[in-house]
This record gives sequence, structure tokens and C-alpha cells, in this order.
Amino acid sequence: MAPRLQLEKAAWRWAETVRPEEVSQEHIETAYRIWLEPCIRGVCRRNCKGNPNCLVGIGEHVWLGEIDENSFHNIDDPNCERRKKNSFVGLTNLGATCYVNTFLQVWFLNLELRQALYLCPSTCSDYMMRDGVQEEKDYEPQTICEHLQYLFALLQNSNRRYIDPSGFVKALGLDTGQQQDAQEFSKLFMSLLEDTLSKQKNPDVQNIVQRQFCGEYAYVTVCNQCGRESKLLSKFYELELNIQGHKQLTDCISEFLKEEKLEGDNRYFCENCQSKQNATRKIRLLSLPCTLNLQLMRFVFDRQTGHKKKLNTYIGFSEILDMEPYVEHKGGSYVYELSAVLIHRGVSAYSGHYIAHVKDPQSGEWYKFNDEDIEKMEGKKLQLGIEEDLGKTFKL
Repeated sequence: MAPRLQLEKAAWRWAETVRPEEVSQEHIETAYRIWLEPCIRGVCRRNCKGNPNCLVGIGEHVWLGEIDENSFHNIDDPNCERRKKNSFVGLTNLGATCYVNTFLQVWFLNLELRQALYLCPSTCSDYMMRDGVQEEKDYEPQTICEHLQYLFALLQNSNRRYIDPSGFVKALGLDTGQQQDAQEFSKLFMSLLEDTLSKQKNPDVQNIVQRQFCGEYAYVTVCNQCGRESKLLSKFYELELNIQGHKQLTDCISEFLKEEKLEGDNRYFCENCQSKQNATRKIRLLSLPCTLNLQLMRFVFDRQTGHKKKLNTYIGFSEILDMEPYVEHKGGSYVYELSAVLIHRGVSAYSGHYIAHVKDPQSGEWYKFNDEDIEKMEGKKLQLGIEEDLGKTFKL
């Protein structure tokens, strides 16, 4: 006898001895085979007709582990490439937006910034009125903060191998067909984000940009005649380092802090002497942020041609950077670990392609982010080859 018929006969065997008025709930559940154990995945090739608890062959693999709980992102786009387990999500290049994509990935992997953005309350309502009836509506980010928050949520939770950042780019009013200066974009966006977050009530959100990225230095000028010292305090979100004539990152930092002589036509007007005097001027680092951004000035102005040009000088650097020798106020830890490197590919200052090498703060593994494509970097973590590093990010 076939297994299905055997199950059916066993389910109704009690009917031969039980009178109608004696039928119980247990008899009914036995007849409908409610108590049968579910079939084991891989044993049945299709759904078993004799076992109502057999879930094989009805599409249950979609819900039982082959994709995670966030499958709603792919319901209306079944042909979209799926993200592999424990991998990162890429970003579509909208034409010439690779510089935006690289910064977004670097900022996304700053866990403190990401968490602060998630704490921002939404300004838009979850409901809308239609014909006098309240209906739930799709979420649409309104502010720059909400666009970044939404994008980060997709980068973290989407099942797609890559997502489209059009909403974020459009909200910033960026020209997708023209590549902008990456360093200038970073400055302007951080300024905009800081201004937006400063209006938040939660202090953990309100001050996140300052806590993570803002340091302070002083321009110190000393008169050679009377010894009077004047200071001009300034905040910074990145240090712009000249690379001409240098081979190591530490040499670039030393030059940035090097003492400058003010002589001849460039003499300093001393308020104490009430006259122009020879003087010295230098930058003193007073405080450093949790995330230290170093911008290597590879794009410089060429006086002969009247245009910008790119310097392809190789700059060596370590994954550990001790900034204590360069800081005015000693005490505390100033040892930083390299967390990201922004790279410009190409020989021209007006074109090329941006990628980023970023370290996963949770696993410590390095990844290469190239728009939609993300590659785990095996072996030696940072082999730039002919790729030129444009900016580096270090974290305490």
C-alpha cells in the first residue's frame, strides 16, 4: 500500500470502534493528521499530500534561511542581484558620483556616526489622508539627515548587492554627470550635516560631528624683537598636508607644523612694538578628534599652465600613527589606527575614478569599495600599487 494511503487509513482507524456521540476533539485532530511531525527538509522532493505539516515545495525556502528577514526590499524586484551573507552593500554610480559613494561607505563604517544618525527622529508623518480616510504611506526622507539615515539603513539591512543613492544625491543638488572635487565635497557636506544635527535636542546627536571629526589648532606668531606671542585659534575637520618633496606621511605632518619665518616684505606687525618686525609663525595642535582625517594635497595649481595638476608622488604610511609628538598638550592617548584610505585612479586632476579601502571596525578586515563592487582584501591589507591615496582616516 502506498505511504499516503497508509497514513490516511491510520488517521481514520478509530472510526471503526467509536460511536458518533463519542467523537472527541482528539479524534478530529487525528483524522486531520494535526499531530504528524513536519517533514525534514531535503527528504521530500515536493509537498506531501498525506501530511499537512509538510512545508516542502510551497516556497518555504524563501522564508527559512536562504534570505534574511528583510526580504521586503526585493519583493518587487526579483531580478536584482542578491547580497551574499555577511557582505557589504554597494552603491550605484549615477554617472560621475563615485566620489560620493566612497565617502558614504567611509562614513557608514564609522559606527559612532551611524548610531547617532539612527537616533534622529523623523520629521514626516507615517500617515496621509485620502477621501477623509487615514492611510499609511511610504516613508520619504525630507531632510539631509533623514536621507543619510535612510541610506545607512539600506546599506545595513538591504538584501540587494547594491542600492541606488539617487534620493540622497538629488537632495544635495549634485550634478551626476560632472565629477566634483572630493575634498571640497567632504568639507561642504560635513558642514551641512553639522548644521542640520545642531538643531537636534539629543546631545548625543547634536554634537556627533564635533566629537568625531573636530579638532583645534592655533596659529602662533612670535615677534623676534620683543618676544610677544599672539595666538589665533581655529577648529579643523581635516589636516591638509603638502606631499611635494616627501616620501613618508610623518614628514608631511612635520612640514605642516614647521616654523615659518616672516621677514622682508612678509614681516609681521607687532602690536607691542607698534611696527613691522621679523617674526616666526607655526601651527600648534591643541586637541585632536576621535577620527582624524588627513588630506594629501595631490591636486595642485600649475602656474605654467594655469590649471590643476595631479602629483603622483608615492607616500608611505603605517597602519599605526602616534600623534603625541605633534600635540601641544601632552597626556592622554594620541595613538591612531588607520581605518580608511580614499584613492583616486587616473592621471588627470579633472577626471578619474574614486575608490576606498575601508576597515570593517567589527571584524578588522579590509575591503575595497568600488561603487557596486566590494572586494575583501586578502593578504597584505593595503597594496595600493599604481593607485594614489588621496586621503586617510585614522581612529583612536
